[in-house]
Amino acid sequence: MPIDLICLDADDTLWHNMRFFAAAEQAFADLVAPFADDGAVRARMQAIEVRNLRHYGYGAKSFTLSMIETALELGGDALPIDSVRRILAIGRELLAHPVELLDGIGDTLERLAGMGRLVLVTKGDLLHQEVKLAASGLGQLFTGVEIVSDKRADTFVRVFHRYGCAPQRAVMAGDSMRSDVLPALEAGAWGAFIPQPLAWTHEAADAPTGHPRFRRLARLAELPDWIDDIG
Repeated sequence: MPIDLICLDADDTLWHNMRFFAAAEQAFADLVAPFADDGAVRARMQAIEVRNLRHYGYGAKSFTLSMIETALELGGDALPIDSVRRILAIGRELLAHPVELLDGIGDTLERLAGMGRLVLVTKGDLLHQEVKLAASGLGQLFTGVEIVSDKRADTFVRVFHRYGCAPQRAVMAGDSMRSDVLPALEAGAWGAFIPQPLAWTHEAADAPTGHPRFRRLARLAELPDWIDDIG
């Protein structure tokens, strides 16, 4: 059965993202170095980020709030007020980073758009994701954009229903096994995992073994050929 709906993640699938978060985290670790070593800062930050997901969701604004909270936990009353100002500046810089497309993304999306309807399915802050999509110059290739608070099987079921597509005629491709691939497979669709360096450990999960609707790809440019094979 041919694929009709092609769902794609945004950050680190279409454009670079984690490299900017990694730079922000390093700047933050350097800032609070008087209170904890690098490893302890990163471990505490990771725990607070995950804890705060249910309050703030995903994205640069949530990351900034988690940096402030981490700094306050580590530094306590000894944390200079100027440190909070500097953390806010790190967050603003993160929000303003340029949109840098991964290699060959434009040509790949042009090809995919000729094979089925493209829908962007991404997590994060609504405004920030909309700004990045606009800056990417790719928006006109997408039939729809779904910016969601999280990606679960029921999220994909709703997306497929919204676009009138049976799950077995949909594919989801992204760099997160936990958020892009496993819930799409659970919803009955096909799932393509395209790993990227610097992936957030929270998004890691074991790959399904021997699953007939799963494929690991080296880059998004391999997706059109796999969709041809499916059809």
